[in-house]
Order: sequence, then C-alpha cells, then structure tokens
Amino acid sequence: MRPETLAAIRAVSVDCLCPTCLAAFAEKEGATENPAKTDVQKRSATSWAKALPHAAVRSRGVSVVWGLAAVIFLVGSLLGALAVGPAQIGPASIIGSVLSHLPFLHISSPLRGVDEAILWQVRGPRVILAALVGGMLAIAGSAYQGVFRNPLADPYLLGVAAGAGLGATLAIAYWGAGSHGGVLLPVAAFAGAALAVGGAYVLGRSADGARSTSTLILAGLIVALFMTAIQTFVQQQRSDTLRDVYAWILGGFGAAVWHAVVVIAPYIAVSSAVIFMHRRVLDVLSLGDDEAASLGLNPRRARPLLVLVATAGTAAAVAVSGLIGFVGIIVPHTVRLLVSPGYRAIIPLSLLIGAGFLVLADVLARSLMSPAELPIGVVTAFFGAPFFAVLLRTSKRRAL
Repeated sequence: MRPETLAAIRAVSVDCLCPTCLAAFAEKEGATENPAKTDVQKRSATSWAKALPHAAVRSRGVSVVWGLAAVIFLVGSLLGALAVGPAQIGPASIIGSVLSHLPFLHISSPLRGVDEAILWQVRGPRVILAALVGGMLAIAGSAYQGVFRNPLADPYLLGVAAGAGLGATLAIAYWGAGSHGGVLLPVAAFAGAALAVGGAYVLGRSADGARSTSTLILAGLIVALFMTAIQTFVQQQRSDTLRDVYAWILGGFGAAVWHAVVVIAPYIAVSSAVIFMHRRVLDVLSLGDDEAASLGLNPRRARPLLVLVATAGTAAAVAVSGLIGFVGIIVPHTVRLLVSPGYRAIIPLSLLIGAGFLVLADVLARSLMSPAELPIGVVTAFFGAPFFAVLLRTSKRRAL
C-alpha cells in the first residue's frame, strides 16, 4: 500500500479496523492505481481484507456501564473492608470520617477515640495497600498476556516470585524479621525480583536475540529454578527462620502501615500509567510481530518496555505483600470473558477490579478464622486453582 493509505488506516484504527473498513481502503487503493479496473478485479484485490478474523473487528474501550460498575465494585469493596472487623463501624460513619479529613470542607468526624484510630491506623493502610497490590498484579498480568500472547501468563512469569522470595529469604535468614530486617526485607525482595527478570532477559537475548517470546519464558523458568534452589539451600542452613520465611511467601497485609503505602505508591502509579498508555500497543502486539510491524510498531522496542514496567510494579507490590498468586490470571480473564477481548477495556477494568478483588480476599483472610488470620495467598489460591484449571482446559479445546 501507499504511505497515504497506511496513514489513513492508522487514523481510523482508533475506533474501528474491521474487514469492511480494510476492504474499502483496499478498493480505494486499487482504484487509485488503476481506475480502469473492472468490478471483478477490484473484488479480487480486496479479498485479502475478507480473510481477517471477524473476532478482531473492533478494539472497544470501556463502556460507561462497565466503567461505572467497576468503580462501584471497588468503592463497595473498600467500604466493606473498612467496616468489617471486631469493632463495627458503619459505612456512613466511614464516609463521614473520610470527608472530615478533606481540606476546605470543615466537616467534623462522627467517629471518636478508639474507632477513629482503628479506622485510620489499623484498617486504612491495610485496605489501601491491598487495593494497590491487587490493581498492580491484575494490570501486570494483563500486560504479560498481551506481550507474550499467552493467556496463561501472569506477573511471576519471568521469575519475579522466585527472585523476590530469594531476596526476602536472605533478609530474614541473615538479618532477622525484626526491626532491622523488616526495613531491609522489602528492599531485598525488590532487588531479587529485578535481578531475576534482568537475568531472564539477558539469558533469553543471548539465546536468540530475544526474537522469540517462548525463549524468554523458558529463560524465566531457568532463572526461577536456579533462584529457588539457592533459596532452599539458605532455608536449610537457617532452619530456625523457616516459619518467618513461609509466612512472607504466603502473603498478607497484617503488618501494613502508611509508610509501606507511601513507598510503593509511586512505583505502582508509574507502572500502571505506562501500561495504560500502551493499551492500544498491547492490542497490536496480540496480533503477532508481523502484523504489528505492518502497522508501524516495532515489537522489539515495545515488548521490553512493557515487560520492564510491569515487572517493576510487580516487584514493588510483592516486596510489601509477599507472594500472592492467581490475581493476574483471574481478573484479566474475567474481564476478557464478560466485557471485551480488547486491551483498551481489559487494562483499565483489570486495575479497578483487581484492586477490589484483593481487598475482598483480604477480608476473607482475616474473617474466616477470626481471631486467627489466614495467609491471603491461601484465599487467592482457593479461587485461582479451579479458575486456572478451567482456563487451561478451555485453551486446550481451542487449540484442538
């Protein structure tokens, strides 16, 4: 096609890139090149457009209904999580207390003394931290699935979990889980996750120049196995710290404080913003490298950028929450099945629904065996394992 026609296709692809539109462009191209063509020749010239799958007709954004539903789900989850606990605090009192902290409103809080402290010093940081981590894991999972064109990909694909687990194990084993170790633990987990992803990328690039996503995935598995072996060796050497290590690995927000929220919020905000701005790029990458290149996108540049920002956000999240699995699989696929297969819808909805999902999972973790508390990784695995099995069976049927 001529450059003018390609430019016109890119301009209209914001809203629609269906076979009918492509056929019209092809017909216009043929008429421009040879106005004397017959109708039969024009139809044969446009036959290539009809071969495009109608499932990829339109890259829809988020409709008002689904966007509003996701916001209501998140707000309801936050209010419910703040209200549930040994000290019962009603939603109206919570809203009043929140409004009283906003400047220029001059509203007095309906809560007093102990209830105010419970809301803002105990439940508040825990709920906000769970929302940030859940949203990040969900949006990172959707990004990985688009980048690698693999519906079973999740944020731990490139060894993030293994690297973070090794870093946390080293911090707990050699510095303890007390005050000093508690400061070092998130830093060590973040460093381990970043090191694992960097090693996977270098290994995959040395194998075939990072041309194949399957090679990158295999490199991630190799790095994960190596780091898991080191982690097991450290645990055997320092067996007295096994309880603390496994408590972190299973994940939880029992020790959440506002400082942790402030530390990870910038990482999650930047990572989520970059992924959100590249949601159309993910739609193009999901078509394949050849199709992406024909539309003017360089996959070798776009893919490492998205992997980097998704991994950085995931590493920051697991550094303060521990290893929480299945969120990056459950949420994006639920959005994909209920709303749209386009990443223009999956990315923003995964961010909102993922936040609400993990907040509710945390409510279950601290309520099912109260006053004891379940690790949140157990709760997400309880829902995620059957979901993953169904997804795997469905993917196998489609492949056949």
